[in-house]
Amino acid sequence: MSWRKIRIGEKETVMRKTKLKWERILLKIGGESFSEKGSFGISSSQLNWIAEEIGQVKDLGVRIGIMVGGGNIWRGEVASKQGMDRSTADYMGMLATVINALALQDVLEDKGIITRVQTSIEMQEIAEPYIRRRALRHLEKGRIVIFAGGTGNPYFTTDTAAALRALEIEAEVILKATKVEGIYSSDPLKNQKAKKFDKIDYVEVLKRRLKVMDATAISLCMDNNLPIIVFNLEKRGNLKRIVQGEKVGTIVKG
Repeated sequence: MSWRKIRIGEKETVMRKTKLKWERILLKIGGESFSEKGSFGISSSQLNWIAEEIGQVKDLGVRIGIMVGGGNIWRGEVASKQGMDRSTADYMGMLATVINALALQDVLEDKGIITRVQTSIEMQEIAEPYIRRRALRHLEKGRIVIFAGGTGNPYFTTDTAAALRALEIEAEVILKATKVEGIYSSDPLKNQKAKKFDKIDYVEVLKRRLKVMDATAISLCMDNNLPIIVFNLEKRGNLKRIVQGEKVGTIVKG
C-alpha cells in the first residue's frame, strides 16, 4: 500500500490509500521520446507530456529513478560506423544524455516536482556525480533521480546502464518507454502481421534477437530476476496503469 498525496500550496494532504503493484521503479526513456516523430532535438511538447505522466505516478507515492538516452541528439554507434573513433563517439553520446536529463529536470521542477540529476562522469557545476547511497537517500526523501551519462564507459548502451542502476537502487522493475505497444515478433511498423507478446522469457528474447534492450542488459536482468515491462509512453495514463498493476505492454521475466 502507498499513500496518495495531493499538493495544496506547499503542504501535502493524504487523501486515500492507493494499492500499487510497483513502488520503486527505474523508468528508461530513450532519446527518441524527447523529439517529435521523425525529427531530432528536444520537443517542449514531448517533454511536457513525459513530465505529466511521471507526475501522475509520483503523486501515487512511487519512488522513481529515470535513465535517459541521447539518441535524439547523437548516436555513438552510428557515428562510429561512419568512421569516428568508437570511444569518442560514445563519450559524445553520454554528453547528449546529460542535455536530455537537464531538460527533463527543468520541466519536472517547473511542475513542482523535486529532482536530482546524477551523472556517471563528474560535471559538478551542473549535476551531482553518481553515488549510490546518495541516490538511495534522494529516493527515500521522495525526490526523482535522473541518471545521465550511461555507465560512464564506451561500448555500453543506456539500456545496460538502466539495468545496472535499477539493481543498484533496488528497483522492483524496469519500465522501458517506447513508441509501440510492447514487444513484437518483428517490427510492427514494417510488418502488419507481427505478433505482440503479452509476456516473454528472457531467454526467448535473446534467442529471437528481439530488439527490446541489448543482450548485456537482458542478461543482467535475467541473472538478477529483474522484470522488464516494455510499453507505449505515448498513450496517456499507461505509466500510471502499470504501477497500479494493470496489464499494459509486454513483461519480460523468467
